[in-house]
Amino acid sequence: MDLNFDQIAPSIPYILQGLFVTLQYTLLSAILGFFWGIVLALFKISNVKLLKVFAVIYTSIFRGLPLILSLALVYFALPQLTGYDITMLEAGVLTFGLNSAAYVSETIRGGILGVDKGQREAALSLGVSYRQLMIDIILPQALKNILPAMVNEGIALLKDSALVSTIGALDLLRRANIIGASKFLYFEPLIIVAIVYYLMVMGMTFAARGLERRLRRSD
Repeated sequence: MDLNFDQIAPSIPYILQGLFVTLQYTLLSAILGFFWGIVLALFKISNVKLLKVFAVIYTSIFRGLPLILSLALVYFALPQLTGYDITMLEAGVLTFGLNSAAYVSETIRGGILGVDKGQREAALSLGVSYRQLMIDIILPQALKNILPAMVNEGIALLKDSALVSTIGALDLLRRANIIGASKFLYFEPLIIVAIVYYLMVMGMTFAARGLERRLRRSD
């Protein structure tokens, strides 16, 4: 095995500059996916049939398409249909956010249905509006119960963000491939990126465990 990390060492700062790009895509997509996922979850438990059908069809579409295909459709096909010259950031955030929302909505829906129905009935009998019931009573409990699943979705989103390298975004993976092609050394830059991703995932995992312990103590 012939490894040459010394030759790659000067390029490590260039590779690590892609960390900001990776986190930018991940955080913006997570925000979009979380809030749109809540809306979809509320649609799914709604008594309005049209909203429920829309949410179910939406989820089935994004579950049924490979993520890389969805990204290609948004970045390459959408400009052809609309004439709008979408940027790589917009395409990535829109694709990952909308895709994540489909999965998040199912998780949140399960969390909402897992809250004791007696609390809902008691609140409604006291004149609490449906909006306040969801915001102040149901959603806080549901989010606490589904925290581990949400963390898993966040980790999946972080790793999936590497797909933006396929449309030319200079994230960690794209930069590693550029260095590999220029120096004809692929293992070294790719293993550096693998270590960075692993550290980020472990950081998210430990942070989530700490938050879970804090929430348990507050019960």
